[in-house]
Amino acid sequence: MDINTFRSIIAGNGYEVIMCAIASAFFAQVIKFILFTVKSRKINFKIFSTTGGMPSSHSAGVMGLSTIVGIIQGFDSCLFAVSLGFSLIIMYDAAGLRRAAGKTAACLNRMMDDFYHHDLQAVGGKLKELLGHTPLEVFVGALFGIGFAYLFHWFVLGM
Repeated sequence: MDINTFRSIIAGNGYEVIMCAIASAFFAQVIKFILFTVKSRKINFKIFSTTGGMPSSHSAGVMGLSTIVGIIQGFDSCLFAVSLGFSLIIMYDAAGLRRAAGKTAACLNRMMDDFYHHDLQAVGGKLKELLGHTPLEVFVGALFGIGFAYLFHWFVLGM
């Protein structure tokens, strides 16, 4: 299959939407991996499957989805309004509820560390602390998703 056949299959339909959403979240994770590697000077492939960090791949994915829906269906369509509402809920959750859960886990880990004297395996191990995002991480992820959707659509239409 050549590139023009590929473009004709996915242009302007649900395939373009789902591919854009998944690709924008994936590339946000790649950026997160690169930033972590540069900052820490060590390679950790677990970054690809973790939550939290800069930029938010959740925000990138859902805003990429909403933006590509707006481009295809129109920014005044009901489908865009529904997808944007969905995106805002996801981003609010990433910066609010999940971040608070991560802070709670960090506090509980410190308490259990003090109580069990560094033997957290006795109670099942440490809780995962990096669950959510700062508002800046969510914002940057959202901007990345919007920009990615425009570039993706431009690529699909044939540059």
